[in-house]
Amino acid sequence: MQIPENELVVTFARSSGAGGQNVNKTSTKVFVHWSVGKSFVLSEEEKNRVRTKLANRINNEDELVIASEEERSQLQNRESAVTRLQELVNEALYVPKVRRATRPTRSSKLKRLESKKIRSQIKTARKSLE
Repeated sequence: MQIPENELVVTFARSSGAGGQNVNKTSTKVFVHWSVGKSFVLSEEEKNRVRTKLANRINNEDELVIASEEERSQLQNRESAVTRLQELVNEALYVPKVRRATRPTRSSKLKRLESKKIRSQIKTARKSLE
């Protein structure tokens, strides 16, 4: 699922940490805001799924905010933040398949019993004959 660019709000700030003059002059830190409630891409059920799975990352305005300041360039930070946002939403939307319980096959039961029999024979062979 792709989130369209027009649903994202991107803001910039100065990065923290080492970097000297470059850090002091340029705003390379990127914040990507995506409003879950106002999204046209997701159904209500999908929005609720995203809200529950990413509850600790969604703020009071129902926005998912991702920050990135790893790179020295604003463009690279923007791209990494958008990809991280896409990955998080896709992970939240993933619905695992329901496991159907099955019974062990006849051959698997026979194999298990045969291995138990062999193990028992090995152990009885260890006993002393006194």
